[in-house]
Amino acid sequence: MIKGFKEFILRGNVIDLAVAVVIGAAFTAVVTAIVTGIFNPLIAALFSAEALNDAFQVQVGASTLKFGLVLGAIIQFLLVAVVVYFVFVLPINHLKKVSFFKSKQSPAEEVIAEAPPTDLELLAEIRDLLAAQQQGTGAPTGRAAGAPGSADHPWPNE
Repeated sequence: MIKGFKEFILRGNVIDLAVAVVIGAAFTAVVTAIVTGIFNPLIAALFSAEALNDAFQVQVGASTLKFGLVLGAIIQFLLVAVVVYFVFVLPINHLKKVSFFKSKQSPAEEVIAEAPPTDLELLAEIRDLLAAQQQGTGAPTGRAAGAPGSADHPWPNE
């Protein structure tokens, strides 16, 4: 159980997520300061209110609907989206286009691994091994005769 927990913690995703949460919290403080310090006073000045939260208030019976509060949250969300897009997404997409993150190997250098045998191939080999064992002739070598991929199979590339 401890080994599984150690593998979970040391996975790159967990560390990346932890860093993202910490930076996100710090970034939220910056955006909140911008909305509170710049946009709230500007909008409040336009609508004769002390803060954006107090703008666009509608009295409905004993309750007060605060549309300014919702507007402030929307502005804050849009600011976060704009900064994330222009600071992170756009530069990373540009770097991907100029092959910064792509592998340095050429396709000729890549080693193509042989495909593992299919279930049908394995079963055919087992059948032939059992048949050879019952006849006392020993085990055949390589792929079983007639098995997919062997030379005498009707479809050798299968």
